[in-house]
Amino acid sequence: MAYQALYRLYRPQQFQDMVGQEHITKTLQNALLQQKLSHAYLFSGPRGTGKTSAAKIIAKAVNCEKAPVAEPCNECDACIGITKGSVSDVIEIDAASNNGVDEIRDIRDKVKYAPSEVQYKVYIIDEVHMLTIGAFNALLKTLEEPPAHVIFILATTEPHKIPLTIISRCQRFDFRRITSHAIVSRMKTVIDSQGVQVDDEALHLVARAAEGGMRDALSILDQAVSYSEDKVTSDDVLAVTGSVSQSLLSEMTDAFQKNNVIDALKHVDHLMEKGKDPIRFINDLIYYYRDMLLYQSAPDLEEVLDRAQVDQDFTAFAQKIPGDWIYQVIDVLNKAQQEMKWTNHPRIHLELAIVKLCQEENRPTGSQGIPTDIQPLVNRIEHLEKELRLLKEQGVANSHTGNQAESEAPKRTFQSRTPKSKVSTGRIREMLKEASKKDLQLFRGKWGDIMERIKARMVNAHAWMINATPVACSKDSFLLAFQHELHSQMAVKDNIRECVESVVLETMGRQMTMMTILEKDWESVKKSYIQEQQKAEPVEPGEESDYQPDEATQQKNEDPIVDEAIKLVGSEFVEIED
Repeated sequence: MAYQALYRLYRPQQFQDMVGQEHITKTLQNALLQQKLSHAYLFSGPRGTGKTSAAKIIAKAVNCEKAPVAEPCNECDACIGITKGSVSDVIEIDAASNNGVDEIRDIRDKVKYAPSEVQYKVYIIDEVHMLTIGAFNALLKTLEEPPAHVIFILATTEPHKIPLTIISRCQRFDFRRITSHAIVSRMKTVIDSQGVQVDDEALHLVARAAEGGMRDALSILDQAVSYSEDKVTSDDVLAVTGSVSQSLLSEMTDAFQKNNVIDALKHVDHLMEKGKDPIRFINDLIYYYRDMLLYQSAPDLEEVLDRAQVDQDFTAFAQKIPGDWIYQVIDVLNKAQQEMKWTNHPRIHLELAIVKLCQEENRPTGSQGIPTDIQPLVNRIEHLEKELRLLKEQGVANSHTGNQAESEAPKRTFQSRTPKSKVSTGRIREMLKEASKKDLQLFRGKWGDIMERIKARMVNAHAWMINATPVACSKDSFLLAFQHELHSQMAVKDNIRECVESVVLETMGRQMTMMTILEKDWESVKKSYIQEQQKAEPVEPGEESDYQPDEATQQKNEDPIVDEAIKLVGSEFVEIED
């Protein structure tokens, strides 16, 4: 007789053989005993969890000669025939290859005929989500009101692709992923009946690689048995599945903690030489840290761990590594895994992630998650905060013997770190000697263009300069008056000054130095400079300064109306015409 694969040989023939789906098997058994079976069922869930097997068990149970029964006897002609697939009234259809309207119409036409061999006709449609929209529409009416002798059982791994009109006409059962412990228990039954020797660690590796599917687990076990010689070991399973041992994951974790890039990259190179898949390795690493995080939260629930075994190294890492660092590692590895899916060189992304994790700061922390080397500083800060809180609550005792100034608690004032601008009247006076009204008018005429260029080049510089007013100008300097102290302070910062002076160079065609002053200070400086000019002795023709007081200033003592206008708006905005 030809060899039969383990997953076919040990396919469940009764509900009690199904592992990890007790919430479904109990419901179906009660329905069989009470003869309350529905006309249509929808079985959904991951691959290899028993959907099609459950459908065939139902087909045998309803047609068993001993019915109503909770379990098929597997001894009568009906049970044996359905198991072998020779009963024509139990029709199994693969919707992946028979997904058209014509196939469903054929079912609709034949469903009205009574069964010829057994009591019920059972239609098992596997991968039903592959049907076309037209096929679903053709199935609707038949699925809602089939003849009394027909039962429909739909199976799918992707229920979200099935129209809601189909789902609402069925009783839905969601099959769960099978836990690693349940898979190991079932595999022990299989190897005992087969007379095969398998290490316990190897069985756990197979269960983890199966990812919740019993069929996958038996297939991997079958492959590992063929690969091994006398006894299946963990190395045999690792070779078959392409996974890595937990000891290697522990060594890689240790390299991360010690920032040892050399050892980490050596491990990666060793894995690549053995032909391991980088994506599979990074997936194992993610699950290792995931299990470590769950173990920190619930150390008594080892069954929730998906990949890791609780050994000495794993326990030590879980106690030493802070949770924040684990979150960071999983985030880095997950991003690398996503990038590896879209590249032809996944090893490069793996090595980049390894180097990044080795260079990240992962200092050991105390019980409160604070790095141990800064814990003393944190303690001192907490002590000072406590003292400050007591001072606020109790107050400070005042001395009654001191004078009145000492008895009053001085108010705290906060000063800006930026020093207040100090008016360098000497520099401004020197500049005014070279300044002229003609240069000022020319500069003011181009000031709008200058501000537009400043705005295009540096928006924040434009914001600080927007209220500035040119009040004096010479060939190589210009003076800006500001309304507010803060604006004046910010304007002289290196980056803003350089921006303004470079724009002025482009606009005026010559290098000019920017000088700043507050408007209130400018009024004082201008007034004193004009008085000095008026009191000064007349100079020789040709030696007089280019900067002359304007006509409004010269006549302010001659006409009281002009004098009042100057007080209101300033002399630079007053022009007298005869």
